[in-house]
Amino acid sequence: MARLADYFVLVAFGPHPRGSGEGQGHILQRFPEKDWEDNPFPQGIELFCQPSGWQLCPERNPPTFFVAVLTDINSERHYCACLTFWEPVEPTQEGLCTEDSAEREEEAGEGGPVGLSPAAPGPPSQLFAPKTLVLVSRLDHAEVFRNSLGLIYTIHVEGLNVGLENVVGNLLTCILPLAGGSQLDSVEDGVRTISLGAGDRQVIQTPLTASLPISRCSVALLFRQLGITNVLSLFCAALTEHKVLFLSRSYQRLSDACRGLLALLFPLRYSFTYVPILPAQLLEVLSTPTPFIIGVNAAFQAEAQELLDVIVADLDGGTVTVPECVHIPPLPEPLQSQTHSILSMVLDPELELADLAFPPSTTSTSSLKMQDKELRAVFLRLFAQLLQGYRWCLHMVRVHPEPVIRFHKAAFLGQRGLVEDDFLMKVLEGMAFAGFVSERGVPYRPTDLFDELVAHEVARMRADENHPQRVLRHVKELAEQLYKNENPYPAVAMHKVQRPGEASHLRRAPRPFPRLDEGMVQWIVDQATAKMQGAPPAVKAEKRTTVPSGPPMTAILERSSGLHGNSARRLEVVRSCISYVFEGKMLEAKKLLPAVLRALKGRAARRCLAQELHLHVQQNRAVLDHQQFDFVVRMMNCCLQDCTSLDEHGIAAALLPLVTAFCRKLSPGVTQFAYSCVQEHVVWSTPQFWEAMFYGDVQTHIRALYLEPAEDRDPSQVGEACPQEDERSALDVASEQRRLWPTLSRERQQELVQKEESTVFSQAVHYASRMSYLLLPLDGSKSRLLRERAGLGDLESASNSLLTNSMAGSVAESCDTESGFEDAETCDVPGAVVRFINRFVDKVCTESGVTSDHLKGLHVMVPDIVQMHIETLEAVHRESKRLPPIQKPKLLRPRLLPGEEWVLDGLRVYLLPDGREEGAGGSRGGPALLPAEGAVFLTTYRVIFTGMPTDPLVGEQVVVRSFPVAALTKEERINIQTPSDQYLPDGLQLRSCTFQLLKMVFDEEVGSDSAELFRKQLHKLRYPPDIRGTFALTLGSAHIPGRPPRATKDKGPSFRTLSRNLMKNAKRTIGRQYVTRKKYNPPSWEHRGQPSPEDQEDEISVSEELEPSTLTPSLALKPSDRMTMSSLVERACCRDYQRLGLGTLSSSLSRARSEPFRVSPVNRMYAICRSYPGLLIVPQSVQDNALQRVSRCYRQNRFPVVCWRSGRSKAVLLRSGGLHGKGVVGLFKAQNAPSPGQSQADSSSLEQEKYLQAVVSSMPRYADASGRNTLSGFSSAHMGSHVPSPRARVTTLSNPMAALASRRTASRGKWGSVRAGGRSTDVGTRLAGMGPPQANGAPPDPGFLRPQRAALYIIGDKAQLKGVRPDPLQQWELVPIEVFEARQVKGSFKKLLKACVPGCPATEPGSASFLCLLEDSEWLIQIHKLLQVSVLVVELLDSGSSVLVSLEDGWDITTQVVSLVQLLSDPFYRTLEGFRLLVEKEWLSFGHRFSHRGAHTLAGQSSGFTPVFLQFLDCVHQVHLQFPMEFEFSPFYLKFLGYHHASHRFRTFLLDSDYERIELGLLYEEKGERRGQSACRSVWEYVERLSKRTPVFYNYLYAPEDAEVLRPYSNVSNLKVWDFYTEETLAEGPPYDWELAQGPPEPPEEERPDGGAPQSRRRVVWPCYDSCPRAQPDAISQLLEELQRLETELGRPPERWKDAWDRVKAAQRLEGRQDGRGTPSSLLVSSVPHHRRSLGVYLQEGPVGSTLSLSLDSDQSSGSTASGSRQAARRSTSTLYSQFQTAESENRSYEGTLYKKGAFMKPWKARWFVLDKTKHQLRYYDHRVDTECKGFIDLAEVEAVAPGTPTLGAPKTVDEKAFFDVKTTRRVYNFCAQDVPSAQQWVDQIQSCLSDA
Repeated sequence: MARLADYFVLVAFGPHPRGSGEGQGHILQRFPEKDWEDNPFPQGIELFCQPSGWQLCPERNPPTFFVAVLTDINSERHYCACLTFWEPVEPTQEGLCTEDSAEREEEAGEGGPVGLSPAAPGPPSQLFAPKTLVLVSRLDHAEVFRNSLGLIYTIHVEGLNVGLENVVGNLLTCILPLAGGSQLDSVEDGVRTISLGAGDRQVIQTPLTASLPISRCSVALLFRQLGITNVLSLFCAALTEHKVLFLSRSYQRLSDACRGLLALLFPLRYSFTYVPILPAQLLEVLSTPTPFIIGVNAAFQAEAQELLDVIVADLDGGTVTVPECVHIPPLPEPLQSQTHSILSMVLDPELELADLAFPPSTTSTSSLKMQDKELRAVFLRLFAQLLQGYRWCLHMVRVHPEPVIRFHKAAFLGQRGLVEDDFLMKVLEGMAFAGFVSERGVPYRPTDLFDELVAHEVARMRADENHPQRVLRHVKELAEQLYKNENPYPAVAMHKVQRPGEASHLRRAPRPFPRLDEGMVQWIVDQATAKMQGAPPAVKAEKRTTVPSGPPMTAILERSSGLHGNSARRLEVVRSCISYVFEGKMLEAKKLLPAVLRALKGRAARRCLAQELHLHVQQNRAVLDHQQFDFVVRMMNCCLQDCTSLDEHGIAAALLPLVTAFCRKLSPGVTQFAYSCVQEHVVWSTPQFWEAMFYGDVQTHIRALYLEPAEDRDPSQVGEACPQEDERSALDVASEQRRLWPTLSRERQQELVQKEESTVFSQAVHYASRMSYLLLPLDGSKSRLLRERAGLGDLESASNSLLTNSMAGSVAESCDTESGFEDAETCDVPGAVVRFINRFVDKVCTESGVTSDHLKGLHVMVPDIVQMHIETLEAVHRESKRLPPIQKPKLLRPRLLPGEEWVLDGLRVYLLPDGREEGAGGSRGGPALLPAEGAVFLTTYRVIFTGMPTDPLVGEQVVVRSFPVAALTKEERINIQTPSDQYLPDGLQLRSCTFQLLKMVFDEEVGSDSAELFRKQLHKLRYPPDIRGTFALTLGSAHIPGRPPRATKDKGPSFRTLSRNLMKNAKRTIGRQYVTRKKYNPPSWEHRGQPSPEDQEDEISVSEELEPSTLTPSLALKPSDRMTMSSLVERACCRDYQRLGLGTLSSSLSRARSEPFRVSPVNRMYAICRSYPGLLIVPQSVQDNALQRVSRCYRQNRFPVVCWRSGRSKAVLLRSGGLHGKGVVGLFKAQNAPSPGQSQADSSSLEQEKYLQAVVSSMPRYADASGRNTLSGFSSAHMGSHVPSPRARVTTLSNPMAALASRRTASRGKWGSVRAGGRSTDVGTRLAGMGPPQANGAPPDPGFLRPQRAALYIIGDKAQLKGVRPDPLQQWELVPIEVFEARQVKGSFKKLLKACVPGCPATEPGSASFLCLLEDSEWLIQIHKLLQVSVLVVELLDSGSSVLVSLEDGWDITTQVVSLVQLLSDPFYRTLEGFRLLVEKEWLSFGHRFSHRGAHTLAGQSSGFTPVFLQFLDCVHQVHLQFPMEFEFSPFYLKFLGYHHASHRFRTFLLDSDYERIELGLLYEEKGERRGQSACRSVWEYVERLSKRTPVFYNYLYAPEDAEVLRPYSNVSNLKVWDFYTEETLAEGPPYDWELAQGPPEPPEEERPDGGAPQSRRRVVWPCYDSCPRAQPDAISQLLEELQRLETELGRPPERWKDAWDRVKAAQRLEGRQDGRGTPSSLLVSSVPHHRRSLGVYLQEGPVGSTLSLSLDSDQSSGSTASGSRQAARRSTSTLYSQFQTAESENRSYEGTLYKKGAFMKPWKARWFVLDKTKHQLRYYDHRVDTECKGFIDLAEVEAVAPGTPTLGAPKTVDEKAFFDVKTTRRVYNFCAQDVPSAQQWVDQIQSCLSDA
């Protein structure tokens, strides 16, 4: 029984003691005055009566009622029902109220006026003070409290004739039955009718079950106020221990909301701070660090907003605010969505019917109280689903004297498949769940609705999941039960309570609330107490039963997720393999082992393995032979390697008894157990695992303890109990024992308690030794101590250990100590193990109630157990070393290149999978090639791994990964668990800039010193102290016999020796170059001494043909200079200048005057600029001595020089370094008058201005317009008369809108014209990417560039040109652009490497993480910027303006841009020969710092690898992708250069400039040396040799347009990731060392070792393993190979592939002609989208044919180039590879353009002539692409070929010597060649044809 009310209190307003305006509550009276013994009076009630503070009010408010909750120190809740009414304040009354204390009276007297003073003056300002009636109770009967206090108020207000003392006395003496007790057997007991003696009657119903919460309507109201989603998030927040704060203006609503939330949490009890109504004075409670549920008046919302980690629910506004820093884990799916949908069905039943065509007329909606129960029922079901099967994870640790229960969290999560679920994990770790386990885990107790639900309804809930109506029916059934619990007898609920009349509070009360008579009330209470004592005590005899456990968890699991279809087969394989092992059929077992290891990835197979192994253990021991032992250990390791530290599936638990059972005899008396071989798993060092195991075993033994007496058996036979006994779980047994406990005698009880305690103690001893088995390593020596890093070391630091320095630290130090100290340090591991075991023992024994004596004994025993085990292990370790070692796979030695030498022989390693999925057989399928077991080799050139996959199912594949040592970018040590389950501490991760990653760990047999030696040697090779130490240079020295060692000499002699060696054949060289200028390719080094193959038949002498314009060293030069000059003439630069017709060497010759540019030898000794080539192109008018001064204005002295000239527009491209502050920028910035003594800097600035003026003047159209004075001419010719004075404008990108505005108002600036037709975006804006975007990033429309423009645009870095203002100047214009720096390229490349070759698998699946990393690297953005700038420069050049690129130091981005511009503008550079020339000229000669950017030596190590050249190649690759028919070289060629520019195999890309190469003797040393087939030193030479043998560098789609200028799309969306970064071939390593990549041929099908059927020709090609181009070559390559094979079979010498290809193309042309198709190259064109063919012929429709002239005469006028250029272009496409030919092609021996005089009176016409030696005729066509022959001359009829003379109408500009006649028997044909050498060639060819005949 319990009292309805414990205390009645009257609280009134009183002034604050400190005299502040605010009052405070004073307790006027309380009844009873003495505290009850069982329930002391709660403190602080005054605060809770007026939570917002005690204040006076100007008007009389209606009475209010709410229930506050106070929680005492014992977590008991006290319900304080408060009814507040208002009374007028009168000074006299104030005195009355406080008369019991004189002191207080004085204060009140003083305080009265203070309280009244703020009111308005005058009598009407009456104030009212609050007064509160409070009932304090431990029962939650809010309605009864409301009625009772209301009755007392009514009696007072209405002046009823009832004594208030009687009413209060009756209220305090009212006794109610407790919920759930045995008194509720009848209606009379369950329903109590009470009367307080005022003619009232109230019916109180006691709930049926005490544990179920009473919610009334609070849950339904909470959902109405906040909505489903909000309540669900509050529910999850409360469960996961977050802070929840409710806000409302109503106190009653705050109480209801808090009560509702708590009701939802049932069956868990909220155990943190719970204050439904928090008074204002206690608001600081909100900043407590612990979780809480608190309600606060909405008036204090501002204080709530300052809290950062509190979830605020505003009940009035219906919102829930979750701070950013708080993460509320949602319910696990599908429960979240199911709960949501059921809640909406309950709250809004009309939602289901809303879409019906004929909705039912009436829908029955539940009452609010019923809806409340339905909502609770939904959450009750939710908990039943969440916690289903929880009783199967309870461990009964002790039964007597009190049950001790532990919950096996890991097993529960594992069996439910919710290990990853954040929500459930947090709930299970929370305090509420701990309380749930200790309260509900008890096996024998009263049960309630939840126990029934979780035990018996789980199956029904699972069946109903997809049937909403059935779910709703179930919810309603549960709701009925909940409703019945709160209202057991609804029929008798009749109340009769008087209420005050309407608006009674406004009537003036006859008097204040009276003071009650304490004595009278006390007398009534005492009377009742005496009566109760006489009555018999009401014993709370609960109905206790065994709690049902429900279906076991396994059943739930099987229903929820069907197992894999083939799992039965896998289990069969596991069973077969184990039976083979134990039957001794080792061969059979070995065959099955791979399949078993794969099957063991599945949980069922691992369980099956444990069960099967259990069958083979007799008497706790199973002795195996060595092979069996190895098999069993291997399978156990495979099982354990996938176990997490929690062991949620119980695999480690099942194997734990087995690892101490299986053993083998090593020698007499020495036995090795399996545990010594399976220690390296994280699970063994997890304390939670050991605790769960311990409690599980204790439960088993306790159960056996109580089952045993009934059966009279000894403990060893426990396992063989009879079936019905065996089925009883430990909880059932414990329940039975708890039931019997009160009936046992005291002695028997003591005996049972002692037995249980001894059981726990013996298990603790057993576990101490078990843990020592698995924690002490077999090898106690120092090499094994490093395991602490993974095991105990972490554990030491993670738990609150007593050890100050971590284990790992002490171990690492001990490794280096002398051997004498070994004993001391091995004790350290035992020390750590002892501490670990002691901590474990302390925890479990304290929880299990082991006596302190026993615990002390355990602490003494543990060190002895560990010591004994160590001694045993020493013998085992010693004997195990004598076993024969396991045979490891034989090391596969890789093949080496010529000149490559071994540095370190193979070290055994495991190659581990990295983040690339392909090799590891990831999501894309394919075999698991990695991890692989093999060896790593170090040579002078490469790091090579060769090995075989550890997965035996992959077969005998060889895995190769290698990269050049010079490409290494990062080397770091790693620690990893290896595939073969040993923990090998020494791991290395090597990353290379050729996009390879070697992630490997060294085998045990490799000592740490060997691993360290490998690292040191690798470092030494990667960073040699001097460039001479690189492979390319050491290789050369090794292979040149008799080469003297190079002593360090001063610089002078090296130049002199160079000149001496080179002068011998200078003349011959120049002469020959003049001859071969008709072709683009210069003779290779190999053929320097002999004429090119084409000219072998009749080499003409050219000495008398030489013109002054050729690059002959002029006689004006000094002799020594002349020698140097002759060598410089041979460089790539000069060959290209000659091809472009860019000037002469000498300024003294008359011919040169007309030339705008000349070749200046001013830098021949590299005196002006060391990073420039020796010969430079400068304006004709600038003298050499001025160049020295100009160079000072530029960084690194790299002054502007011409590097290319457009053949059509004659605009030139210049390059230079960035400006120093005193250059052009200085001109712009400081226009002040120069000081009297003009400084040297000023003069050089003037020189610079003159120099730029000379550049502008050198351009033909500007020069022609107005002679040398271009200002007036330029403005009149190009700018129009409205421009007052021409100004140079600086277009900055900082404010594009301002630029636009200025341009609209005045179009004086030249940029104003450089824009698209309707657009006003300037070039600079476009470069910055701010202009109107082009569709798809396409080049602009043809109107982009107009004729009005500056003569020269200077593209400079925005940072340099800051603060520049426009000033009157000449016709050049600055374009400041923002470019990235080299360090940004370096950073971006690092990120790109990590994206393409990640070190570890990605966290997110799929390609999302790769794309995020790629975007993060910004590599493609840099490519985009480069292409964007380059396309713009191309447009400017094409429109006739010259461009000077002047960025950074002039050797990185400048080089990239300049090279790209030339590649896009000039088709020649898109040939193999042209690209070589471009790289040699722009990158090598113009001094890109390859050694510095590639960190080639020790000095450059800190600067890191910056792949500027690789970025350029990537840009070329992007263009290649968009224009596949414009490039003669294949994409492989770019990858080849990308790989070898970093590999150091060749010398080409070493050092930073020509100057350094000469100094080291690299540049010209190959000259006189005749080498055989020794290793190539130059990459170009290698490419040339390889191209003769294979078409790997050739692009079959090559069919160029004549004068195509390429304008690629540059948007990031148009760019592709280069496959060079991502592809890999594990079969042979990188394919760029051709000799190595072409491995031995495949064995014929019959000999194939992989067991395939011999007749099959099929072969599996794995993209990650095989080289796809080799396994599946393209059709053309395959046909060419087939052709060679057939020719070889026929015994004929195979034809070269190029000849065959040319023949096929020619035949295709003829075929096309016969079919009447006009497509000359349909073979090629068909496969390429046509729209990219013609992209970009925008600015002009020029003459057909290329603008590239073959002539070296630089005064050749543009008028006559059309025909010659056609000849050039034709020859370049068709006979590009003619230098590789030995015999002439069959039917096109020679071809080109000739002018032919028509028959009598007909004009001269250019025709395309083909000399065919086979058919013996000279055919001619209208155009080079024509397939239809216009006519032919039969050579049999030719009588003579003779020089001719020009006749009427002949081309004017051609030299007289270029005419020749062919006389036949019929007539004389007059011909005219483009120039004299061409004419000579034709004459020679025709004559040789005649002589052959």
